[in-house]
Amino acid sequence: ATEAPASGVDLRVGHLALLFSDLVGSTALYERVGDARAFAIVEEHFQLMGGVIAARGGAIVKTMGDAVMASFPSAADAAVAAREMIARHDAAHPDGDLGVKIGLHAGPCLAVRANERLDFFGTTVNMAARLQAQAGASEIVLTEETAEAPAVARALEGLTPSRFTAALKGIESEQALLRFEVQAAAAESSAAE
Repeated sequence: ATEAPASGVDLRVGHLALLFSDLVGSTALYERVGDARAFAIVEEHFQLMGGVIAARGGAIVKTMGDAVMASFPSAADAAVAAREMIARHDAAHPDGDLGVKIGLHAGPCLAVRANERLDFFGTTVNMAARLQAQAGASEIVLTEETAEAPAVARALEGLTPSRFTAALKGIESEQALLRFEVQAAAAESSAAE
């Protein structure tokens, strides 16, 4: 079925990279330090992530709980930001109680502006969210196709990928994926570029 967007809704199709990050260990954090202190730590996390995202040409689309959805002009920009996001977070939380996991994907998506807010919809968005679910703390997960694009490969240079396949919720076929674990030293060299 085809329907026109509602009055006051601006709909566009574009090619972007979408990044989803999630804070690993936050449920235990709320239990350990209490709601008010945990919320303050999550807010500090958002400030840190937002600074990296903006510095790498991206924008936070929205936050959900302790997760971030961000858009970037290219997958390479998103990959550089992802490395730096993990490095900066891990430097701020060296005890390892909290981690960041990231999924990113690039492709066509619908950009919708309604009520002065911009949001994105479509398969690219869904794929990025599902990839984030495949990551562990200090990891970035991408499709093989995205990871092997020359500019993305350069952005992730120095990280050793592990290849795997996974069935992703709502995606028909199994996907060939790459998982990159960001070590502090490797991430710092990327951030210095």
